[in-house]
Amino acid sequence: MTDALNKGSYDTIIIGAGHNGLVCAAYLAKAGRKVLVLEAASQPGGAAATREFHPGFRISSGAHLLTQLNPGIARELGLASHGLAYAARDLKTVALAEDGAHLVIDGASVSGVSASDAAAYGRFHTQNKRFGKVLDGFFSRRQPTLVDRSWDDAFSLLKLGWSLRRLGKDDMQDLMRVGLINIYDVANEHFDSELLKAAVAMDGVLGSHMGPRSPNTVYGYLHRHIGDAWGNTGPALVRGGMGALGQAFAAAARGFGAEIRCDSKVALVEMQGCRATGVTLESGETLLADTIISNADPKTTFEKLVGHPSLDAGFSRRVHNFRSRGVSAKLHLALDALPEFTGLDGALAGERLLLAPTMDHIERAFNHAKYGEYSQAPVMEVSIPTVHDDSLAPAGKHVLSAIVQFAPYALGQGWDTGKQAFKQLALDQLEQYAPGIGQQLLASELSTPVDLEREFGMTGGHWHHGEIALDQALLMRPMPGAHQYSTPIPGLFLCGAGSHPGGGIMGLAGRNAAEAVIKHQSNGKERAA
Repeated sequence: MTDALNKGSYDTIIIGAGHNGLVCAAYLAKAGRKVLVLEAASQPGGAAATREFHPGFRISSGAHLLTQLNPGIARELGLASHGLAYAARDLKTVALAEDGAHLVIDGASVSGVSASDAAAYGRFHTQNKRFGKVLDGFFSRRQPTLVDRSWDDAFSLLKLGWSLRRLGKDDMQDLMRVGLINIYDVANEHFDSELLKAAVAMDGVLGSHMGPRSPNTVYGYLHRHIGDAWGNTGPALVRGGMGALGQAFAAAARGFGAEIRCDSKVALVEMQGCRATGVTLESGETLLADTIISNADPKTTFEKLVGHPSLDAGFSRRVHNFRSRGVSAKLHLALDALPEFTGLDGALAGERLLLAPTMDHIERAFNHAKYGEYSQAPVMEVSIPTVHDDSLAPAGKHVLSAIVQFAPYALGQGWDTGKQAFKQLALDQLEQYAPGIGQQLLASELSTPVDLEREFGMTGGHWHHGEIALDQALLMRPMPGAHQYSTPIPGLFLCGAGSHPGGGIMGLAGRNAAEAVIKHQSNGKERAA
């Protein structure tokens, strides 16, 4: 079974050098653990990646805008000293209209709408920022359990209750109410502008198998806007692409003493009796450690690396039913010049651009995904990073990256057949807003959810490693029997986006997992979830 047997040279082995795995490694190494991180790809960083897709043109192939990085983690790991720099911060969101009557969201303010809508948006933003601060207190620590008699868990619940109480009666009641409805109804309650409502709705559904009328989309909105509670007013662009952020995380982990081995794909979690004791690589090499932590998504971890025979039937069913159906594709363009969007001031071309005219348009686009079809009129989040960062393309040239919704992982006709047609639909949508962009096109690439799964190892191509929904979030993430970062397998823990608090480049899942492992080891006992 093995070519070489490593007998306990490491305290901890982490599977996957995505950002949460690297954050977890850094905190564990900082605490004195001897940590090895194993990564299948040739570079660390996971979906925080930069690569050349056309000669001279580099793109962020996974995440392309940074909206949720926890500032405490960035500070504690010294990411700036390890090379993290920003090409732009606090980008505005521009909701594009085909006729050029665009609106611009800048923090708590919005222009291009009526005075009443502008005032309503300011109130909406302020209230959601308060909601975000409640979530921050919950996100920034291991989620409590309602079962175990733990003082830490009781304290967490008391702290959460106090945070809710501090909201005041009206805000607390409103949070309880909107958390159970959908972003479509909430946006309609607050605003008259169809374009503004659509911009708000996009932040509730982006990256998720949901439309604006779906339950859980208000929670999706709050999750995406957690950065507002940390003082952000908009997304940031990392200089050199998101791969520079991945490299900064890796440098921080190495700086604290962690070892990172790339081109080392884990094939199996080794077991002795019912306990995880090591991993076997595809090469046949086996490495042993007291603690194994998986940064892979829950389905990959339990179905592929552990295997159903090592799990009880009830837990296996919960793993099987964990929803991770990706519906987001990535479109990358190499352009001969900066595209001109109808009616858009050129100074705004480098901001976050949304192509989503109405909430009903978004809902109709989602309807196709329910039945294994791609949208005939996809909606998009667009970034042209070369407006701010000329290192990504030759002089005078540009790259455009877009998240394109809705492109279901399990496309009925298969992506081998449908990929080119869907890419053309996306290009046609861009042409409606930026006439002539097709003539500027030097090269194009579409990464479907199947491609994203292949490139980053995410089941279903879902960038959150699983749907962000209330039954798969907070106390329940990823599933009963595997929360608080522990699993039913003694010695095996989770630290990825599939664990609390979920996806997005925050780093909190990695830090929380490290703290949970340290606490667990200091207690000197195994505790299944």
